[in-house]
Amino acid sequence: MVKAGGILVCILIVVIDIAAGVLGIKAEIAQNEVKHLRLWIFECREPSHEAFMLGLAAAALLGIAHVIVNLLGGCNCICSQDELQKASPNRQLSVACFIFTWIILAVGLSMLVIGTLSNNKSRASCGFSHHHFLSIGGILCFVHALFSVAYYIASTASDT
Repeated sequence: MVKAGGILVCILIVVIDIAAGVLGIKAEIAQNEVKHLRLWIFECREPSHEAFMLGLAAAALLGIAHVIVNLLGGCNCICSQDELQKASPNRQLSVACFIFTWIILAVGLSMLVIGTLSNNKSRASCGFSHHHFLSIGGILCFVHALFSVAYYIASTASDT
């Protein structure tokens, strides 16, 4: 039963992250459908409500997936370099994937939030181009799925 539960958790994480990635890419497409004038790195365009909502949903799903994997993956605390060197390979892999998931979350969520905020209705002005932030954030959601599943598997395997 534990193996079936683990498989379901992995599938859940992957589905949520893939949904977030698809929404991020769809938000980029919706953003590109709006009329805009671009001059080098400056851009004037109307905000897209659809891109705003899709980007917001993508950011929320990425956060939910990250919370789920961290709650169900448990805590593998390693406080010193000595502990890390003495730890089993599964535990070392778990810690490495844990760190990568946090880095990917920080970068991916930042990209999604920046892209989403650029489509806020109150920001209908000219400024620096926020081109491709939503699609890059969406792609990072897919990468987050890979490292999250690896973290979950390695952390649950190191518990046994």
